[in-house]
Amino acid sequence: MRIYSFLSFCFVIGLGALWAQAPSSAGQKELDLPTIMKGYDWIGKSPQGVFWSEDSKHLYFRWNPDNTPGDSLYRISLPNTQIDKVSRADRKALLPRSGAYNLERSRKVFAKNGDLYLLDLPTGEQTPITKTIARESQPQFSIDEGSVFYQKNNNIFQWHIEEGWTEQLTDFRVGNKPPKGRGLAGGAQREWVQQEELNLIGILRERKEAEEAEDAVMEEEREERMKRFYYGSRTMQQLQISPDGQFVSFRLRSFAQGAEYTSVPDYIRESGYTDDLRARPKVGSPQDTYEFAVYNRSKDTVYMVDTESIPGIHDRPAYLADYREAEDTTEGPLRKVMILGPIWSRDSRHAVVVVRSLDFKDRWIMVLDPNTGQLRNLDRQHDDAWIDGPGISRWIGSQEAIGWMPDQRRIWFQSEASGFSHLYAVDVITGEKESLTSGTFEVFAPFLSKDEKHFYFTSSEGDFGQRHFYQMPVKGGKRKRITSLSGNNQVVLSPDETQLAILNSGSNRPWELFLQPNKARAKANQLTESTTEEFQAYAWREPEFIRFPASDGVEVHARLYRPQSTIKPGPAVIFVHGAGYLQNAHKWWSSYYREYMFHNLLVDQGYTVLDIDYRGSAGYGRDCRTGIYRYMGDKDLSDHIDGATLLADKYNVDPERIGIYGGSYGGFITLMALFTQPGVFKAGAALRPVTDWAHYNHGYTASILNTPQTDSIAFVRSSPIYHAEGLEDALLICHGMIDTNVHFQDVVRLTQRLIELGKDQWEVAMFPMEGHGFREASSWADEYRRIFELFERELK
Repeated sequence: MRIYSFLSFCFVIGLGALWAQAPSSAGQKELDLPTIMKGYDWIGKSPQGVFWSEDSKHLYFRWNPDNTPGDSLYRISLPNTQIDKVSRADRKALLPRSGAYNLERSRKVFAKNGDLYLLDLPTGEQTPITKTIARESQPQFSIDEGSVFYQKNNNIFQWHIEEGWTEQLTDFRVGNKPPKGRGLAGGAQREWVQQEELNLIGILRERKEAEEAEDAVMEEEREERMKRFYYGSRTMQQLQISPDGQFVSFRLRSFAQGAEYTSVPDYIRESGYTDDLRARPKVGSPQDTYEFAVYNRSKDTVYMVDTESIPGIHDRPAYLADYREAEDTTEGPLRKVMILGPIWSRDSRHAVVVVRSLDFKDRWIMVLDPNTGQLRNLDRQHDDAWIDGPGISRWIGSQEAIGWMPDQRRIWFQSEASGFSHLYAVDVITGEKESLTSGTFEVFAPFLSKDEKHFYFTSSEGDFGQRHFYQMPVKGGKRKRITSLSGNNQVVLSPDETQLAILNSGSNRPWELFLQPNKARAKANQLTESTTEEFQAYAWREPEFIRFPASDGVEVHARLYRPQSTIKPGPAVIFVHGAGYLQNAHKWWSSYYREYMFHNLLVDQGYTVLDIDYRGSAGYGRDCRTGIYRYMGDKDLSDHIDGATLLADKYNVDPERIGIYGGSYGGFITLMALFTQPGVFKAGAALRPVTDWAHYNHGYTASILNTPQTDSIAFVRSSPIYHAEGLEDALLICHGMIDTNVHFQDVVRLTQRLIELGKDQWEVAMFPMEGHGFREASSWADEYRRIFELFERELK
């Protein structure tokens, strides 16, 4: 390898044209970096944001076939499939998709522009409920459907439909309860002067006593109607009322004290001055805490829900065993939790909440007794690593996949109890639990049909690399696959459940809109054609989908791009996708579409390209997801080392000419590869990389590595900055300077470390006006020109 030296920092100004012309068949488009890095401006913009009208007669979607500055709204009116652009006036008149329905779905209440409306679905007649300056939201029908509950200024109101009058049901107020009576105002000196005046002037004293007596009577009369509840400086969240109107629940958030936010300097501003962008705190910083409260209207009493009885609430995390004496079996402190919900049965007889531990390791589904605030466990999902998976978000506070079965006695939910995220049901009275789906696949976005006889969901059954839409009896059993298009089928079911609007894509074709009857394997008709002639002029490769055994025996999935057969072993590049928990070895259009086009260009130049779903990737169940727990840069990296061995052993690749690159998590893996496995990869490009996990955010990092102050072992062995002395091969680092996700500080600190270590085979390119995801085509093209030149120089 040729050792070379660069300036530690080099500003990226301008764009040198790079025309990587490929040998191609006659008439086929030749790829060049400046063009493909234009992204969708060159590819053509796919439809998105699909939704139906309430009567299922019109299908709407955002689209931009004309490549105008902003997407426009388009409409298809069934039964014909002519596409029309929606006028500005018609767009403003559209009803919001959100809202709540009555049981028969003949009425809908919704919020629009801060006011509320009642819609009669058979006639389309709209009745205004409010017309105020304040913003009303979250309307819902009462259990008898005779009134509508809604929220305004963190309080609950009730609109009586027939009578037409509105009632305030709660009086929640920010701040602290004022003292009774009309006290003296001001400091000690002012209070002394006021008290002296009251002592000296009898009429003043008599008036004050009369006013206080009047206030006391008014307070007593008001409290006979409704007590005020003051929630101090906390923030009220998740305010909701039970269908029968008897209970109001809410969550109170106390902001962490002492959490230090980081600053990201923004050097290029219209003002000509440097500005500081406020960014997140670092992992392990003090975190917000939460309380959950219930207001019993009949008792006019607010009480906090006690979490002491939650099973395992005092359990210590297993990793602490590495730091504690083995014989120490003392009970841990009360773990902090967040409560989501409640999810009420239609008859208000049952309320269920989801409880998440703030250390990411437990998810409980519990029955809430609203009369007492007591919790009773139905299901505990525990993971010594962290809770996550389809329908079970890692991000505490995100919506879980959960709902009531038709009998209003059982709740359905998703769990990774089997190792894959599947549907379950549990009886809230007996606690009896059953599995509704099972197998080596995952379930996504389940929901009940309107008649509540079936579940609909998307699934990876039969092929991890595809997504299909299924129907299944509500009690479980045989699943019926509805879609037949290969790739990924993102389905929006029409309100009358007769039609599927499908966004479908393949590995070498972007998303297009299709329409299909809601019948198994019925023909899906394509409605849009979004790609440009220039994009279509190139024969985009469909990668090979391969599986290979890792060194520990685990099966790894990957995408492989191969050039035309060559006589002697050639160069190869391994791409590392970002996000960690993301799937990229699939059969639909990748979110890394620029990289996909770059890989086609590399293959044209004689490279073999491998794109691996390494340990920690999404789509393959719990064991793959948590394979990086407490050691990022271990199994996720060894999967790439095994991939390099596979390329040399099976795919005619020279083991001395393999490169690696990736962004974000992919940049991190690239650094770990070059720092801890020198010689395996002759060159690597680390884009916007995490260099020290102690400097990343809390939600992502603490779930995988815990916190630096409690699990320093995990952070030291997982952070590239601790291993930089191992660098022997060529390294390119690229980073946007206004990155508020992975801060530019990461690269600055690593740069200083490399300087102090005397390393000279590396370079840094920084992009002053780019964040974590680049915006400008010129920046994309400059970055990938550098990557391409690195590989050409070091691998060829």
